[in-house]
Amino acid sequence: QVQLVESGGGLVQAGGSLRLSCAASGRAFSNYAMGWFRQAPGKEREFVAAINWSGGVTYYAESVKGRFTVSRDNAKNTVYLQMNSLKPEDAAIYYCYADSTVATMGQTAFSWGQGTQVTVSS
Repeated sequence: QVQLVESGGGLVQAGGSLRLSCAASGRAFSNYAMGWFRQAPGKEREFVAAINWSGGVTYYAESVKGRFTVSRDNAKNTVYLQMNSLKPEDAAIYYCYADSTVATMGQTAFSWGQGTQVTVSS
């Protein structure tokens, strides 16, 4: 069982930056793919980014390519989402997940965090 705890959300002006963190429990963190989804009010949860176990493979939603960067530190059991040039439409609750493979981009995720709120003012 992997437990995930997100942090780093908050209020930021449009054009600003935030870095989200997701800390994982358990000794097998480096075996897992990790990633992020988000959900805005009244909308479905959508994929944002994913990273494989080594950090060598990443995927991004088209809407965040070039602005967001996913990374991980296996020594710290933590995955990050650096968000730059934030837009009001990026406002959502952001959830991290753990998966056995990066290829499914979260469709086979086996563990989810509780989420962290990101608010972007225009």
